[in-house]
Amino acid sequence: MGGDEQSAKAAILVVDDDRNVCDLISSMLGERGYRTVIAGNGREALAYLRGNEAHPGLILLDLMMPVMNGWDFRRVQQCDPSIADIPVAIITGMPNVEGKASAIGAVDVLYKPSRVESLASLAFRFCGRDHRPKR
Repeated sequence: MGGDEQSAKAAILVVDDDRNVCDLISSMLGERGYRTVIAGNGREALAYLRGNEAHPGLILLDLMMPVMNGWDFRRVQQCDPSIADIPVAIITGMPNVEGKASAIGAVDVLYKPSRVESLASLAFRFCGRDHRPKR
């Protein structure tokens, strides 16, 4: 696998309508060496995934968003064989969604605000590369 493919695989797609949450997650993961891409809703995320050959290693998905929410995004993603196998972790402020998240095939649930250790552990699990924060 070439260098470009490796860095593309390590990308993480953050899908959330709250720009502050996206910026915080991107910053926390960026300090660990991960590249992030941001989409403001499910429709933007689908457009990104379908418009790029290199898919992210992980999708961090909020559930409550305008235009297309996380539930609808996940339904469409699972029906599209070209993107169905990209792992999805739920990032949410809603309590007790583990059962529902499991039912839609989510690999994990992180509650907002997420701790950097939890995000880094999830990123490493699906994208590899154990990076420490730059000092």
